[in-house]
Amino acid sequence: MSNEEKLREYLRRVTDDLRRSRQRVRELTEPEPVAIVAMSCRLPGGVNTPEDLWRLLADGRDAIGGFPADRGWDLAALHHPDPERAGTTYARNGGFLSGVDRFDAGFFGISPREAQAMDPQQRLLLETSWEAVERAGIDPSGLRGQAVGVYAGVAYSDYTSAAEPARELEGYLGSGSAGSVASGRISYVLGLEGPAVTVDTACSSSLVSLHLAVRALRDGECDLALAGGATVMATPGMFIEFSRQRGLAPDGRCKAFADTADGTGWSEGAGMLLLERLSDARRNGHPVLAVVRGSAVNQDGASSGLTAPSGPAQQRVIERALADARLLPGDVDAVEAHGTGTTLGDPIEAQALLAAYGAQRDRPLWLGSVKSNLGHTQAAAGVAGVIKMVLAMRNGLLPRTLHVDEPSTRVDWSAGAVRLLTDPVPWVPGRAAVSAFGMSGTNAHVILEAVADEEPGDDAGPAMPWVASAASEEALAEQVEELQKLSRVRRVDVAYTLATGRAALDYRTVVGQDVIRRAGDGRVVFVFPGQGSQWTGMGLELWDSSPVFAESMRACAEALRPYTGWSLREILAGPLDDVDVVQPALFAVMVSLAALWRSYGVEPAAVVGHSQGEIAAAYVAGALSLEDAARVVALRSRALRPIAGRGGMVAVPFADVDPGGLSIAAVNGPDSTVLAGDVEAVE
Repeated sequence: MSNEEKLREYLRRVTDDLRRSRQRVRELTEPEPVAIVAMSCRLPGGVNTPEDLWRLLADGRDAIGGFPADRGWDLAALHHPDPERAGTTYARNGGFLSGVDRFDAGFFGISPREAQAMDPQQRLLLETSWEAVERAGIDPSGLRGQAVGVYAGVAYSDYTSAAEPARELEGYLGSGSAGSVASGRISYVLGLEGPAVTVDTACSSSLVSLHLAVRALRDGECDLALAGGATVMATPGMFIEFSRQRGLAPDGRCKAFADTADGTGWSEGAGMLLLERLSDARRNGHPVLAVVRGSAVNQDGASSGLTAPSGPAQQRVIERALADARLLPGDVDAVEAHGTGTTLGDPIEAQALLAAYGAQRDRPLWLGSVKSNLGHTQAAAGVAGVIKMVLAMRNGLLPRTLHVDEPSTRVDWSAGAVRLLTDPVPWVPGRAAVSAFGMSGTNAHVILEAVADEEPGDDAGPAMPWVASAASEEALAEQVEELQKLSRVRRVDVAYTLATGRAALDYRTVVGQDVIRRAGDGRVVFVFPGQGSQWTGMGLELWDSSPVFAESMRACAEALRPYTGWSLREILAGPLDDVDVVQPALFAVMVSLAALWRSYGVEPAAVVGHSQGEIAAAYVAGALSLEDAARVVALRSRALRPIAGRGGMVAVPFADVDPGGLSIAAVNGPDSTVLAGDVEAVE
């Protein structure tokens, strides 16, 4: 080797060592990214899922409507066009949640009396927390005793003041309206033992909650964290208060950064994120929807007024969030602004964004506000913005901001490359930021980063049964309806998550082409096909991965041993050609699959068998013992005359399907014989 080659090799080794050292320094000094592994929401306009929200955004619709008629508000006396009229509001539109009085208390183990005393915000936080955990493919009941944190933003506690408290609710009113219980109740119901913190910084509450949850995960205080917020207006007090300040848009719509902006529009909502350290999410196989790269929180301090926003403070919180994320301003593509539509707040925010993000950019920073669609959801505003931007990342589109005649002339847009999203913009997702500024003066800024979509579109594999369960028949029907709406999913992934990552509740069904559902009542029928479904290696993977399946297979092998003399596992691994081998092996696999389904909580209302599958059906129905069933299938496979063993009382109806129609094989009691006769239905 020449000296030149030696030098080149030496420089290559030094460069590689330096690269590895720098990587190690980054790993030791940079905080680990935190993954958003699930999202859930309840928002105005019938938005009950993130998918619903995306349809609203993509269609360019808003969710603003008239005052609700189910709150006990005196609507006739509440409205008056004069802003000076005490006790009234000149605005009579907003974004309201429907059905806030609906709550499945029994599902969460809460008595009707206690549920009536609970603030609807607590109810919504419970529902969205449960849903977020399930959407991550985690059984919520399996988190009991684990270090899971809860950070909930709540800014109202006026529920019990909305009406004269009923005497029978005494004893529950304190916990029902206490802000501290909003987070604590989630931890109590789910048995979570990480930090439980309720945050009230007014309109920045849920984004501050996200910031605190990220810090807790980085510091090892918890391994999973729920972060979000909720607002329900039990009284019209905020409309009345802001009417005196002339801070409301008369039509209830937020015209964020528009020249015609004329005030904010109050609305309600709830949203919850489930967070996990990125490395843990990857290792645990949880979906990674986006990553929180950095966040920051600060205060206005002594600004021009207690509730007046501070531009310099907003600029500083942005700069701190960028520093936390180890990013430059040009690394961020878009900002979901606070954008309330007020003539005071929007220009201050726009100038802060121009100063922090707008200079020395080679492309525009896109600016939008989901408040133009939903109104100002207050304590839920920050989490609503996060959900919007994660959805935008996953759909490759920045939705337009509604109700903009032209960008506000109160803002010097020429001071930097910040552009308002007056039209949808296709987006190769990179990074986006979300702002929330509280009336309290507490500001929050979070920077999100897109991740590669690890889930391919719809697969062309075989149809897979989807196991659904709920706490009531009505909820089960709704869940089946929602499952049928799913698109762009791998059916096998949905099947796996439903079977292993959700709680097994009392009302259950199976959706899919591989399982027959009993007509009329939706109950499950197990079908045992008999001859012709065997293949080399069938069942071996389940034998290795499922203790329930393996235990059943071993029991079948023991019952078959007097008649076969061979190892069932070895037979499954080899060719399945001989009928005296195939039928006992199929019998064992079929009854073991039935045991596996039952372990997931799927109980058959009836069983159906064809050919020797009738024997498996008879055993699963309780008509034959395992020993008698094994004897029958072994002798049958040798082409000997089938011998029915002593039967027991049938636990599950079963029928034999043959080409001539439907017939029933009934075992009515001890020592009875298996009989067949044509019938019209399973009784």
